[in-house]
Amino acid sequence: MTLYTSTIRLPRQRSHAWKRLGESTLFAIGFPFLLLVIWAAWSTAAPATFFPSPVIIAQAFVDTWIGPAFVTDVLPSLGRLALGIILSIVIGITAGTLIGLVRWLRELLEPLLEFFRAIPPPVLIPVAMLLLGITDTMKVVVIVAGAVWPVLLNTIEGVRSTDSVMTETARSFAITRAERLRYLVLPAASPRIMAGVRQTLSVALILMVISEMFASSSGLGYRITYFQRNYLIAEMWSGIVLLGLIGVLLAAVFSIVEKRVLRWYHGIKEVERA
Repeated sequence: MTLYTSTIRLPRQRSHAWKRLGESTLFAIGFPFLLLVIWAAWSTAAPATFFPSPVIIAQAFVDTWIGPAFVTDVLPSLGRLALGIILSIVIGITAGTLIGLVRWLRELLEPLLEFFRAIPPPVLIPVAMLLLGITDTMKVVVIVAGAVWPVLLNTIEGVRSTDSVMTETARSFAITRAERLRYLVLPAASPRIMAGVRQTLSVALILMVISEMFASSSGLGYRITYFQRNYLIAEMWSGIVLLGLIGVLLAAVFSIVEKRVLRWYHGIKEVERA
C-alpha cells in the first residue's frame, strides 16, 4: 500500500512543480509584454514628444548601443561597476567579520560607522574629484563608498548572531579559530551577507550612473545625460532600458550564486515548510 501511494504521489508533485514553473514564467514574460502593448497603443493614440513608442525606442537602442558606443561607453561602465561590486563585497565581508568578532572594536567603531553611513555617497563626488581627479579610480571609489555599507552592516549582524551554543561546542572540541570562522561563523552569517550583497548590487548600479554624470566624457551616465540635454528622447530612453537590462542581468547572476551558496539554508527552509 505504501509503494502504491508513493507511485501515485510523485507524478502529482512533479506535475504541480511544472505547473508552478509555467505560471511563474507566464507572469514573468506575459505581464511585461502586456505593458509594452498598452504603451504602444497609448503612444499611437496620443503621441507624446517625451514618451515615444516602444518601437522607436527599440530602433534607437539598436542604432545607439549596438556599435562603437558599446565599446566606448558600455564596457567601461560595466568594468567600473564590476570592480566596485567586488571591492565592496570583499571589504564589507572582511571588515564586517573582524568588527563582528571583536567586541571592543565594534563598540569603538559603531558611532563612526553610523556617521559615515548617514552621509549620502553622491555628496562625496566633489571631494573625490578634488583628491583623485576625474578618473576611473574616482568613480570606483564613489561606488565602493556607497555600496559597501549593506554588506558591511549585514556581515556584522550576521557574525554577532552566531549561535552561542554552537560556538561553545566548537571551543570545547578544541576547534581552531580559523576552522570556526570557516565552518561556523561565515556559514551562519551567510544568509545576512547575501541579503546585503543583493542591496549592494542595486546601490552600485545607481552610483555608477551618478558618478558618470559629473564631469565625465564616457559611460552610460554621461551618455544618458548627453541625450537628455540635446533632446534626443528616444536615445535617452534606450539608455534607461539598457540600465534596466543590466539590473535584470545582475539579479539573475545573483540568484544563481545565492542558490549555490545558500543551498543548505534553502534546504532547511524546505524541510521546515514540509
